[in-house]
Amino acid sequence: MKAIKKNLTEEEYLYLDFSHQTKGCIFPLHTSVTLFLLSYCDCKIFKICLVVTKEVSTDSLLLRDDLIQDVEIQIISRQELPPIVQNCCLPAVVERSDNFCRAGLAVVLRHIIQKSYEADPLKKELLELLGFKKTCLKACAEVSQWTRLCELTIPLAIENFLRESSDQPPTIPVEILQLEKKLSEPVRVHNDDKLRRQKLKQQKADGAGPPLTKGKAKSKVHTQETSEELDSASKSMELKVAFSKLTVQEEPATTNREPSHIRKAKASDLPPLEHVFAEGLYFTLADIVLLPCIHHFLVIICKKFSEKLAEFPLLASWYQRIQEVPRVKTAASKCGIQFLHLPELLTTSTEQHPNLSEVPGVEEQNDPLFIGGPRPTMAKLMEKGIEVIFSPHPCPTWTLDWNVLPAAVSPKEGKMSGDRALRKQQQLNNLVYVVTNQAKPGDRIVDFCSGGVALHACGVATDMVIEHCIKTRASFVTCPCCYGFIQNTSKFNFPKRIVVSNHSEDGIACLVPLRPPHLSTYWLTAALNELPLSLWRYVGSPNEQFKKTLSYKEHMILCRFADQTAAQLPPQRRLIGKQCMCLVDLDRARAAEECGYSVQVISMEPESCSPKNNMIVGIPI
Repeated sequence: MKAIKKNLTEEEYLYLDFSHQTKGCIFPLHTSVTLFLLSYCDCKIFKICLVVTKEVSTDSLLLRDDLIQDVEIQIISRQELPPIVQNCCLPAVVERSDNFCRAGLAVVLRHIIQKSYEADPLKKELLELLGFKKTCLKACAEVSQWTRLCELTIPLAIENFLRESSDQPPTIPVEILQLEKKLSEPVRVHNDDKLRRQKLKQQKADGAGPPLTKGKAKSKVHTQETSEELDSASKSMELKVAFSKLTVQEEPATTNREPSHIRKAKASDLPPLEHVFAEGLYFTLADIVLLPCIHHFLVIICKKFSEKLAEFPLLASWYQRIQEVPRVKTAASKCGIQFLHLPELLTTSTEQHPNLSEVPGVEEQNDPLFIGGPRPTMAKLMEKGIEVIFSPHPCPTWTLDWNVLPAAVSPKEGKMSGDRALRKQQQLNNLVYVVTNQAKPGDRIVDFCSGGVALHACGVATDMVIEHCIKTRASFVTCPCCYGFIQNTSKFNFPKRIVVSNHSEDGIACLVPLRPPHLSTYWLTAALNELPLSLWRYVGSPNEQFKKTLSYKEHMILCRFADQTAAQLPPQRRLIGKQCMCLVDLDRARAAEECGYSVQVISMEPESCSPKNNMIVGIPI
């Protein structure tokens, strides 16, 4: 038992970038955000090191008292970082053994929350910062546009704004307007329908729009509270903040069901849920990330350009509301943040504020239900000669001899049922055979996404794996998953575009370099624009039809229906889902072919081993 405790409290080092401090604002803002979370969690289990890129000045040394109270901070140079961190983007957390590093803002912040909770399991509210199913900011910025906005683009945009602010009226960063637009959109949460019916009941009871009476947020509505109890409870944060816009009419104790006119109301007739916090109804890590950034932005706005506040009333309301969360003011005070008191602003909808509809940003992910299903899209592809075609499995009956392998490598050792463990073994049989069949002596096999080579890489993670392999001219074997998470990102557009090639502007023709035997595995990116013409060959564009035939939305239709392959679904529906899977992966395969690869889409054997049983196998020509 002592050994376990020692392991849980093992000292870890937290490395933070530091460039300078201006009027209480610490740059980069990633460092301000991390220090704010440490203060909010009252976390003292990390040794904090500020990493400076230039000679430490006297002003920098004084930061120890100003940055955060009750925490010892060491100032070091970049050269003093452990080797494992030297090439990482800070912030980063390193275990004392120096053999494991977590890097990147969202990853580090999630780790701080987990460690703080482990140190004091009574602080369950800390774990709630990670949101429903503990997924808040879990997806990487390359995959999630929300993570990218919170983790990267808003901090960078505000740093630039603070650096360039002058006496002239500024241009509000487009990222701020994107966040304002996000706050104007209806909230989609777990139990969405139930909460919207509660809101409808309140509105009908009042005969008008919802007043600012309070309902309880993170537990079921208490039906037996007296008015005196409600008055007393109204001081609690849950009643005061989380449902400040979602009013709930308390039911009499004898009522077990909602009135029929509420219960039977169509979903389309239910009122939308409005944002209380950044991600919806509840205070999460996203709010903590945004708060220091938005605060420093508003300081400049209020001081020099207060008339600009009218451009983001929802953000201003969020800023006022978040100050009421327990411990936020205390944490802010320790970090030198003195909250502003903003004037009351009328919240404006997108219709009242037409500029919001013009804000450039990502395409909507929550489109209405697709009419007609995938059949029109599939028929459109068939007219262009694009059909569902699988390459034959090279050896459908091959299997590993699991009995001679160490027990620890068998899925049966995991916490899963016997049936699921067997299916995992079957999946690995497929991957291992294809990999060993392609591997040559001296080859290095890389495991992506913690599965073989890339077993069930979710959403665009599959595309990230393929892109990385193409850049290093490596073969790849990947089993895609979560097709419904595929979307346009900062790195990818769908249908697929050419990943790495020397191609014409319209993308119709491309030249693929033939690999000279004397170049290293990184030959492609280094020599792409320097190889003589004799070392290139014309391969045309096998993916031209996909790109010319399908729009982004039509491709998303295929992706959404490709996820409908679960065993409990009707056979015909599963068949259509399987066909959609193949078409999405065929698009990926042809994009890789444009870069000089021979690519096959193969179905695992037996197909019952997984609802997501496609393999994309690519070999450089």
